[in-house]
Amino acid sequence: MANTKSAQKEIRVADARQERNKSVRSLTKTVVHKAEGLVAKGELEAAKSEIESAESSLDRAASRGIMHPNTAARKKSRLAKKLSKAASAKKS
Repeated sequence: MANTKSAQKEIRVADARQERNKSVRSLTKTVVHKAEGLVAKGELEAAKSEIESAESSLDRAASRGIMHPNTAARKKSRLAKKLSKAASAKKS
């Protein structure tokens, strides 16, 4: 346990931040998962709009410091890659 007043306050602040960030992190995971599911099902039009929503959510999380910007970029890239691969497979 923290010994100083400042350390105790920092624990309280960290808990408040964690609680505030939890909903954003959860929403981002949900939207990304939903987009991946639509791509896997082959519903490309719905997946495209859901991926736009996921990218927006990832950008928002990265800008708020909830997620590292490179992590958000990597997830966006992988989503786009999955959509592209599914679209090319559907054309063939």
